[in-house]
Amino acid sequence: METVLSSKTKTVVISPDKPFVIIGERINPTGRKKLAEEMAAGDFSRVRSDALAQVEVGAHVLDVNSGVPGGDEPALMRKAVETVMEAVDVPLCFDSPNAAALEAALSIYTGKALINSTTGEEAALERVLPLAKKYGAAVITLCNDERGPSQDPQVRLKVARKIVARAADYGIPLADLLFDPLVMTVGADSSTGRVTLETIRLLRQELGVNMTAGASNVSFGLPDRPALNATFMGMAMAMGLDAAITNPLEPAVHTAILAGDLFLGHDTYGGKWIKAFRKREKAKQAAR
Repeated sequence: METVLSSKTKTVVISPDKPFVIIGERINPTGRKKLAEEMAAGDFSRVRSDALAQVEVGAHVLDVNSGVPGGDEPALMRKAVETVMEAVDVPLCFDSPNAAALEAALSIYTGKALINSTTGEEAALERVLPLAKKYGAAVITLCNDERGPSQDPQVRLKVARKIVARAADYGIPLADLLFDPLVMTVGADSSTGRVTLETIRLLRQELGVNMTAGASNVSFGLPDRPALNATFMGMAMAMGLDAAITNPLEPAVHTAILAGDLFLGHDTYGGKWIKAFRKREKAKQAAR
């Protein structure tokens, strides 16, 4: 099964048979005080530079969030999307719980976008699925509902089945659903990593769907996050994760993804691995 995203000039395919897809997470003012202040003031230069930097190091899709506290989110989203589309040519993912902000982005986008996201909650489904149908977008779907995140992988699978059925009611094909197995911090509950990995296995085995995740969540609140994120990424890829919303500027994570693609047979003769190694070595020599 293939989930296809596109910009005006570029297509990205998310599938078990394709290399891992990196969805760059940096264009998000949450937790980034300087970016939030600049966006609120109408300065989108950092949005542009973040877009360019992420694509330069290998992001295939960019997540765009405009959730500035107290800001006009639809207007900020529209400006952010216009800025990113002018700067880079990769497909975009629109990240907001605000239907008006999502529509502001979808209405001006050229290509097939990704919506981030809906849950299995009826209110969320009724807010997001009509927009996905109207604009032909794919949707990230989180495996939780009105009961909140369950620590039982079978419950998460059941929520996923419900989402599949509700999407079908709107005429949205399974290929346009990108399931998020839910990644929660192991710092609060050490069992959450295992639960997420088992959910990935079940989603692939029982439904055959494509998956993404907010992979950086796993290490929240813990020291040496890059090492934890990189290790988790490799394990999740082995279980069937096809894409992740993550920071491509983090060397450890990016290297883990390249290694995962090589071990899973998605990097013929290690071409991408060797190219990345040579690029790192060249950068080191230039810095001396």
